[in-house]
Amino acid sequence: METKTESNTWQPDLGDGIFQNPIIHADYSDPDVIRVGDDFFMVSSSFSHMPGLPILHSKDLVNWKIVNHVIERLELPGYDKPQHGKGVWAPSIRYHNNKFWVYFSTPDEGIFMSTTKDPFGRWEPLHRLKEVKGWIDPCPFWDDDGQAYLVNAFAYSRCGRKHILNLSKMSADGKNLLDDGQIIYDGTLKHPTLEGPKFYKRNGYYYIFAPAGGVETGWQTILRSKSVFGPYEDKIVLHQGDTEINGPHQGGWVELDSGESWFVHFQDKGVYGRIVHLQPVKWVDDWPLMGQRIDSDGKGEPVKLWKKPDIGKSCLIENPQTSDEFESDQLGLQWQWQANPNSQWYSLSESHLRLFAHSIPDEGTLYEAPHLLMQKFPAELFTATSKITYDSLSANDRTGLIIFGESYSYISIEKNEQENFVLSQYVGEWKDDRLVEKKIIQTEVPVASLYLRVRVHNYGVCIFSYSINGLDFYIFGDEFIANEGKWVGAKVGIFAAHLTQGTSEGYTDFDWFRIDS
Repeated sequence: METKTESNTWQPDLGDGIFQNPIIHADYSDPDVIRVGDDFFMVSSSFSHMPGLPILHSKDLVNWKIVNHVIERLELPGYDKPQHGKGVWAPSIRYHNNKFWVYFSTPDEGIFMSTTKDPFGRWEPLHRLKEVKGWIDPCPFWDDDGQAYLVNAFAYSRCGRKHILNLSKMSADGKNLLDDGQIIYDGTLKHPTLEGPKFYKRNGYYYIFAPAGGVETGWQTILRSKSVFGPYEDKIVLHQGDTEINGPHQGGWVELDSGESWFVHFQDKGVYGRIVHLQPVKWVDDWPLMGQRIDSDGKGEPVKLWKKPDIGKSCLIENPQTSDEFESDQLGLQWQWQANPNSQWYSLSESHLRLFAHSIPDEGTLYEAPHLLMQKFPAELFTATSKITYDSLSANDRTGLIIFGESYSYISIEKNEQENFVLSQYVGEWKDDRLVEKKIIQTEVPVASLYLRVRVHNYGVCIFSYSINGLDFYIFGDEFIANEGKWVGAKVGIFAAHLTQGTSEGYTDFDWFRIDS
């Protein structure tokens, strides 16, 4: 019998042997997935948010938990500050020679890898295979004869090339490219914006699963050949069709002991980011056909409801973590900073989180502040609430609850000129290529502790509120419509910041952070 572990805002497992898409209603973009025995592991892009390269684990492809991150920091110049839209792009995960391997690119610095024997434990320090600009979306492949390869796409914004896939020979230890590779497929005419390749071999064919057509409007392309360097045939196997699931593509294929095949991919859902879907796959004439209502050309449409994967047993119903009681000596794995973390930003003790009010960068807004602590939107509709105690704030400190994207809004506590605490709402928006922050409303609060809340409605409509007793909440400030960030969905989180340069002795204690439906 399946047991539900906790209430959550989005539930893909319906508890009756049926699942609904998406399997994760959160921004785990560019997912890749593998099966190792009875376990499934997923990895996704994390850009410059740290810790990076999240590892998710499942027993049935439907119920997932965050179990680790490959990297705590990205030890490259500039990443101690936010690098919006840069950082970790489109990773691949593989299991080879009794080890787990993750490959990814940063669009400006090159191709990197890490490996481990224990995906729940420590991953080896990053190793750079190639220092190069614009080589993106790498995926390794070890052939039956021991020869290793790496396939990649290109970012036009960095190197002036796109629509094409490149295949290089790689050393067997996975750490060095042996050549600059050769173009194995040009999708300019039939599959523009071809990218995100994943390499497989099945029944004598080499396969490359690759999305095309663009993130919001694209489709899933399959390339196959009897030779590793081609020529490759092509077929579109998944598209939006008559469904509401736009741009269904880019992900990973797994095959079960039962013989079933499944494909994990994303859908770009604007403010909610690139959410994760699961499609059934059947093989016909050595082509993988995905989803439902497959037409005579092999194009399938995404499913909304489907029978769960046949793994021969039932599993706990669970979801990626959201709420945090701050009772551990470690932050929950759902939290990420905007840049490489600094241990001086926070402490965990006495069952609460203390955020110290560090200075924001010279730009003067929270958009460039590395020490925002945030997590992904977990559903279309949800409520985030935190209890905070702020009597140790100093002058020019500000602390509170934030909704963050290309623009942002937050409610915060600070001191006015009379040294009294005031609750305010701020909005940061772009004006003439410059982000400008403005105050919407302000009121004095005669207490040193408050409950702050934001309710997120459909399409990212956000309404802030506060409470003195935790029971009676009062709407505060203007409605704010959240928007996505640079290649990422909107985030919700907490912060403490010093608004001028110099040192602050101030801090805020967060008793807990809870997300509910």
